[in-house]
Amino acid sequence: MTRRSLLPVFLWFVLAIPPARAATMPDMLGRPVAVPDGPLRLVSLAPSLTEIVFALGRGDWLVGVTEFCDYPPAARSKPRIGGSMTPDLERVVQVRPDVVLATAEGNPRDKVAELTRLGIPVFAVKPDGYAGVLASVRTLGHLLRAEAEAAALSQEMERRAAAIRRAVGGRPRPRVLYLVWADPLIAAGPSTFIHDLIGMAGGENVVRERAVPYPRLSWEEVLASAPEVILVATQMGGGDRPLNGGSWNAWQSIPAVRSGRILSIPGDTIHRPGPRVVDGLERLARAIHPEAFLPGGAR
Repeated sequence: MTRRSLLPVFLWFVLAIPPARAATMPDMLGRPVAVPDGPLRLVSLAPSLTEIVFALGRGDWLVGVTEFCDYPPAARSKPRIGGSMTPDLERVVQVRPDVVLATAEGNPRDKVAELTRLGIPVFAVKPDGYAGVLASVRTLGHLLRAEAEAAALSQEMERRAAAIRRAVGGRPRPRVLYLVWADPLIAAGPSTFIHDLIGMAGGENVVRERAVPYPRLSWEEVLASAPEVILVATQMGGGDRPLNGGSWNAWQSIPAVRSGRILSIPGDTIHRPGPRVVDGLERLARAIHPEAFLPGGAR
């Protein structure tokens, strides 16, 4: 940190009022985190965490969010503290948080370590797989003293997920390639929660690479994997739409290209391991098994 940035750090230690009481809670990495009693001043370092906090009725506790936190609409009015990968530590210090919420995979370890060195408690979640997403909701419910809200939310997510599983159950499982990025080709691998969603939506992920969560693929690798459905995530809102033409036409030997089953699909609900991940699951299921959601389908 620069000399200029030391001033807010100094003010943090001078102006911060130690809480009368604090409880120690383990985060999802097993680290003990001192959590003050009473309403908390929260900073969220990920859009998924912001969405969970709002869904649990604690949106008014947020005093800082990332520039990508755009849902619910109320999140857009919160002070910005930079990006998930590039949080501005000076801004974080300036809003005087009681707790900073982070994700084990989505936030740089050096930034989290620096916040800890500054004496700011950092509570991390680790949403491994779909079950880990539900566990994150319940864990944050405990942290934010919203256990009943977290239980109700996770139960509703489970209810909706079960209905989707029933809709696609017993149907053939097409080979699915899910691209989180199209240029270069970056896919969701089997160590991601997106892999779980593909399976729950009635598909089979063609990516087998486990060493890297989101491996970069060559066109030859895509050809060899022979996907029957290709889903290309976009970074903007909007509806699902077919992708025609462009570089895909050069690969007519790929089953998904021949059958025209290449779909552009908004990634925000799928990529964020929070309450709307079930919306993403349904989106995937409708893309993989549209016949299951026609009138009279097993829904």
